[in-house]
Formats: sequence, structure tokens, C-alpha cells
Amino acid sequence: MHQRFSFLMIVAALVAMTLPAAAHHGWGGQGDEEFQLSGTLAAPVSLAGPHGTMKVKDQAGQVWDITLAPGARVERAGLKEGVIPVGAQVTIQGHRNRDANRFEVKTERVIYNGKTFNVYPDRK
Repeated sequence: MHQRFSFLMIVAALVAMTLPAAAHHGWGGQGDEEFQLSGTLAAPVSLAGPHGTMKVKDQAGQVWDITLAPGARVERAGLKEGVIPVGAQVTIQGHRNRDANRFEVKTERVIYNGKTFNVYPDRK
């Protein structure tokens, strides 16, 4: 009985340690190819949560979820909430989700009004 309880405690601890990693928006679900999207800002930049976010509507009317770097890194790149007005033209460079039914891009760079916000400067 004691061995079974110890085993269950170890399993529970291992599961608990993996939860923060599972919640993190890693690059594993993104395609390997560089992806570029141009459109209008449909929802403003938000720095709440573990990563910054925004939404972009493409020319066909599809709204894309844009996942940025963590908030502090996005701010260091100069991209703060309110910098880009809703309706403005933007270009997103990054990696599209591997699932073609998910319109989501993990973004490395945001280009607005001739300025590039390099939110992941360590990624080429």
C-alpha cells in the first residue's frame, strides 16, 4: 500500500511539473516554413496573459489569431498597446499553425507604417 501511494505521489508531481510547459505557446505546433500575412488590425495588441496577442483580418475577410512574444519582450520591441490603431494595415511574419483549420500565426515580426517590431529578434 505504501509503495502504491508513493508511486501515485511521484506521478502526480511529474504531471504537475509539466502543466506550465503545456500551457506555454511553444513553436512545436507551428509549421517550419516562414509565413507572411497582410491585412487590417481587427483587434488591438493586448499584452495581457503569457503572450501578447492581436487579430488581423486578411483580404478574404478571414480573421487570424496572432500570437506574439511574452508581453515584456513585445514592449522591448516597441510594440505597446495602442501603438497600432484598429483598422490599420499590418504585415505579420512568423509561422502558421500546422493545422490548416486554425488561422493562427506565431509571430516573429509585425510591420506597421514602415516600422518593424521584431518581437523575437533571436529568430531569423
